[in-house]
Amino acid sequence: MKWKKSALTIGTAASLLLGTLPAVSFAQQNDKVAIQQGNGAGILGNANYFGDLDPSTVVTVDIVMKLQNKDGLAHYINETTDKYSIHFRKYLSVNDFKENFAPSSSQVSAVTKYLNYFGITSKVYQDNLIITASGTVDQFNKAFNVDIQKASYKGKYFHATKRNPTAPKNVAENILCILGLSDYSNFKANSIKRSDTIAPEDNNSPSGPLSLTPQDLIKQYNVGPLYSKGADGSGQTIGIVSLADFNSDDAYSFWDQMGINVKPDRIEKINVDGGTGWDGYDETTLDVQQSGALAPKANIKAYLAPNSDTGFVDCFAKAINDNKVQTLSVSWGLSETILQMGVQQNVETPEYAESFNQLYMQAAAQGISMFAAAGDAGAYDTGRNGYYDLSVDNPADSPYITAAGGTTLPFHFTSASTGITVSVDKERAWGWDYLGNYFKARNLPLTRLVEGGGGGFSKLFPTPDYQKGVKGVNHYSAVQDFTISDDFLSVTGFNGTPKVIHGTDSGRNMPDLSMNSDPYTGYYVYLSDPGAPGQNSGYAVYGGTSFVSPQLNGLTALINSADHTQVGFWNPQIYRYAQQKDSPLHPLNDAGANNDNGYYTGTPSTIYNQATGLGTPDVTKLAEKFGK
Repeated sequence: MKWKKSALTIGTAASLLLGTLPAVSFAQQNDKVAIQQGNGAGILGNANYFGDLDPSTVVTVDIVMKLQNKDGLAHYINETTDKYSIHFRKYLSVNDFKENFAPSSSQVSAVTKYLNYFGITSKVYQDNLIITASGTVDQFNKAFNVDIQKASYKGKYFHATKRNPTAPKNVAENILCILGLSDYSNFKANSIKRSDTIAPEDNNSPSGPLSLTPQDLIKQYNVGPLYSKGADGSGQTIGIVSLADFNSDDAYSFWDQMGINVKPDRIEKINVDGGTGWDGYDETTLDVQQSGALAPKANIKAYLAPNSDTGFVDCFAKAINDNKVQTLSVSWGLSETILQMGVQQNVETPEYAESFNQLYMQAAAQGISMFAAAGDAGAYDTGRNGYYDLSVDNPADSPYITAAGGTTLPFHFTSASTGITVSVDKERAWGWDYLGNYFKARNLPLTRLVEGGGGGFSKLFPTPDYQKGVKGVNHYSAVQDFTISDDFLSVTGFNGTPKVIHGTDSGRNMPDLSMNSDPYTGYYVYLSDPGAPGQNSGYAVYGGTSFVSPQLNGLTALINSADHTQVGFWNPQIYRYAQQKDSPLHPLNDAGANNDNGYYTGTPSTIYNQATGLGTPDVTKLAEKFGK
């Protein structure tokens, strides 16, 4: 589809004159303005700087350009999800997006010519939003008036500049931020291995926790009728963004042993920025196995990049600009608090998160369904970093990505190691308060109870229009299971019968919907040694919302093939469906400690809550809704 310019079209920006100036004029200009960089002052201001980085060290940074006419783009995305609009499911090509919503070629050229003056080489992605630049520390120091040094923060060593970069106004005015002047990053995979928290004799008990297969998910969420009508993911390509490599052979072994007849040679690895290492390979492995099991005839493209700011953003940029996948998931993330530790005090700006959000808007306009794990520390997303404030996970906090939350399925067992009985009577929000007595009996620290499906309120993004007016949005019920210290650094006083409190908040509400992700009702993953297919191979049981995001990824490919369409951005559609009498989503709105994610719980008669979002899907009914 070739979308012609209309009322949404941005005006052509005035042509910049940098290309006609003598090169020396760049260095002589005095009208320099500051440009935001990726990490906030909470990290850079508190880091220990202990020496200059070798000026000849080569570094790679991303110059993130500003989206043009963001309101117009948001309006067009909404129209692609509205069946009464003439633009319903009429998605943009990358060139359509570039022509109407990206910086002009002259604006981009101004930046690349400025970089070139200092000897910095650059590559521009097709969408004109990301410029990847490579040069020496000395060249970047001179170009942006910074001083890149060696630094450390909380035991992590990296390079950074405390001083914000600057550039001439006519270069800087179209730059959103620069990523990579600091290579501090702490992206984590949102998966948990069950054996880390359970006694071996309890894990192997016949009446112990559940160990599930894709067929169990198919039954639990009513996927079967789609296969009966012939859907299998044919003609679809599933995309996965990850920061760790994996053994493709493990996926084929998993599908074969699970009795799933898949398309041969369906996996393609795409290395971005030189590819990545093996740290976190189990995350990528489960992403491929779970998504591919649910849409057995779909192709899979795994985009793999280094665990760094530039690696992560380039991985998304590559996948979205390739525009070869209809659905895309990610299971890595960072807490908003860690991401920008000053935002809550209004001393930082959200450019870092916005640099990713712009790409997600592009994906939505191109009809790519996107899913992100909502996090595995419940309402306290920084808990896995040892900091227990209420917080949510990025990139799931973007309004243009579907945040995948977590539940626990019913199960019962009596611990052979402690004699403690654990009971979950019906599907509930994933929160480990139900394990409190078991953990106490095993002398596990109470901080281990702060695990669960991510949910709460974003402090970086406002409440999106599709959430406004939905009963339960910006209103919450909560249980205070734990006493959090004033400095958010410790958890004490587990209370098995806390009272329910109520309140209001604002921001993007998370998650959007949920499925099973508790490691105690977890899924099998087939793994072999990193980089050595078939060596020391076997099964382990994992959980985490990082299962739900690739499962929704695979289910989207299945739904697309069943409906012979491309459903695109889920959120505006599922929030409408949830308010209809024949909703395909089942809200988990029981109140109290039997349905919470460590803090947020349900509210009776509501449609939405911050523990499980809109609830769990009936996938067949959801496909029928998408198909109408």
